[in-house]
Amino acid sequence: MRSDEIKIGLERVPHRALLHGTGLSRKDLGRPFIGVATSFTDLIPGHVGMRDLERFIERGVCYGGGVPFLFGVPGICDGIAMGHLGMCYPLALRELVADMIETVCNAHQLDGIVCLTNCDKITPGMLMGVARLNIPAVIITAGPMVAGHYNKRKLAFVHDTYEGMGRAKKGDISAEELTCLEMEACPGQGSCQGLYTANTMACLTETMGMSIPGCGTALAGSAKKRRIAQASGERIVELVKKQILPRDIITKESLENAIVVDMALGGSSNTVLHLMAIAHEAGIQLDLKTFDKISKSVPHITNLEPAGTHFMEDVEYAGGIPAILKRLKSKLHNTQNVSGEKTFAIADKAKIFDQDVIRPFTQAYHKQGGIAVLSGNLAPDGAVVKQSGVNEKMMKFTGKAKVFNREEEAMKAIMNGRIKKGDCVVIRYEGPAGGPGMREMLAPTAAIVGLGLEDSVALITDGRFSGGTKGPCIGHISPEASAGGAIAILKDGDTIIIDIIARKLEVKLTKAEIEKRFKGWKPVEPKIKTGYLSRYLRLVSSADKGAVLK
Repeated sequence: MRSDEIKIGLERVPHRALLHGTGLSRKDLGRPFIGVATSFTDLIPGHVGMRDLERFIERGVCYGGGVPFLFGVPGICDGIAMGHLGMCYPLALRELVADMIETVCNAHQLDGIVCLTNCDKITPGMLMGVARLNIPAVIITAGPMVAGHYNKRKLAFVHDTYEGMGRAKKGDISAEELTCLEMEACPGQGSCQGLYTANTMACLTETMGMSIPGCGTALAGSAKKRRIAQASGERIVELVKKQILPRDIITKESLENAIVVDMALGGSSNTVLHLMAIAHEAGIQLDLKTFDKISKSVPHITNLEPAGTHFMEDVEYAGGIPAILKRLKSKLHNTQNVSGEKTFAIADKAKIFDQDVIRPFTQAYHKQGGIAVLSGNLAPDGAVVKQSGVNEKMMKFTGKAKVFNREEEAMKAIMNGRIKKGDCVVIRYEGPAGGPGMREMLAPTAAIVGLGLEDSVALITDGRFSGGTKGPCIGHISPEASAGGAIAILKDGDTIIIDIIARKLEVKLTKAEIEKRFKGWKPVEPKIKTGYLSRYLRLVSSADKGAVLK
C-alpha cells in the first residue's frame, strides 16, 4: 500500500508512535488509510449537513476494511460572496482546494480519498486535486436544496432574492413580500435549487464517473444521500485494492460525456472553466472549440431554474442523471464509473419517470445545447454565453455600450435607472487577473431581469456569470482587459454586435481605430496588491485556458 511508506520498517517507529497517538491500533496499521476531505462549514447552506454525511462515509470506509481520516477543506458561499470584494476569492479558492488535497494526501501518503463537497468552486477544486494526485478517489456531492414555498408557489434562491431586488425596486412586489421571499427562498441545507454551478458540477461529476450513480441529484438531507455516502466509503477501499485511479476514469471521452450532459441540461457557463481546469490536471487537451462543437449537436432537453420552471428535485424524481444518460445514450461514450459500472449499463437500467422534465429529442426545448462560444474582434480568443437562458429575440442584438471598470459601478447605474432599452452594459477589468478572481456578475444580471430589461439590454464582461444568470450575458471575454483585450478600449456609445446564432461578438470599430485607441493605453492598477490574490493574479492564465495557475 502507498501508506506503507509511513507504516513499515524500523525507521518508521516515530511515525507509528504518532499514528498510535491518534488512537490507531496495531491492527489498523495493516489496513488502507483513506482520507476523507470534508468541506463542512457553518457558512454555506450547501455544506451545513455534511457532519451527518461524514458519519456515513466513515461507516462505509470501516465496513470496507479501511481506516478513515477526516481533514478539512475550506468553503466559500458564492451567493454570500457576491457583489463585493468577497467575490474575488471563490475561483481562486478552487486552486487552494486542489493544492490542499495534494498536500495532505502526499504528506501522509494516504492510499485513497473520499471528497465530500457541494458548492461551486469546491467540487472542481477537489476534482482537480484528485486528477493531479491520481490516487483512488470518490467524490460525494452533498445534494440540492429543496424548493422554498410562499403563497402556493415554489421558490428558488436566485429568482426570488436577486431578481426580487429588481422587482421590489420597480414596485412590482411590496417590502413585506420581499421579506417573506428572503425568509423562505432557502428553506434548509443543500446547494441552491436550480441548475446553478454547484448542481451543474454535481451532475457532471457523476456523468464523468467520479461519483457513484444517483449522487448528483440525490437531495440534501435525504436517506438516499446517506446511503450513497456509505456506499462511497465502502467503494473507495475496493478502488484502492484494485488500484483504479482517477485518470482511468477522467478521460477525454468521459469529459466529452460531461460536456454532452452539460449542453443537454443547459448548465452553468462556469463549467467551461472547470472542465478545462480538470482536463489540465489530468493531462488532457480540452479547448473551447470542443464545447461549441458538442453544443451544436446536442439538444437542450431540460428546462431548469434559473432560465426554466423546473427544479433539481424535479430532475431527481424524474430519474436523476442515470435517466439523463439513458436519454442521451446515443451521443455518449461508454466510459467507466467509480462504482465499477459503465455508462451504457447505468443508462440501460435507468427509467425516465417524467417525459417533460427530461424530454425526448423530438420535443427538445432548444435544438442546440445550453452553451455557445462566441468570437470576433472583441473576443479573438473566445467568449461564453448560456444560450439556453436567452430569449429567442435577443439571440441577435446590437446596442450602445455603457462602460464600467467595476461591477459595483455597473450595479449602481442599473439600480439608479441609468440603463435603458438598447444599452449593452460592459463590465471590464473583472477577468482572472484583472478582478482578480474573475468575479461573477449575478447581482447586475439579476437586477436587469428584475427590472424587466432582459429582453432589451445585454451585458458583456471579461468576468464570469453565476449559474443563476439568464438573459443575453456574454462572459469570459478573452483576452481580458488587463491583458490588453479589445474590451479595454471600449467607450460609451460604441456599437456592440452580439450574434449568438453566428457565434459573433464584435465592436463596430475598424482595426485602425482599435490600434489608435491602444496607443498610450495602460491597464488600470491592480485592485489588490497584497496577500494571496496578489500572487494569484500574477500566476493565473486566461479564461479560455480554464483560468488555471501557470
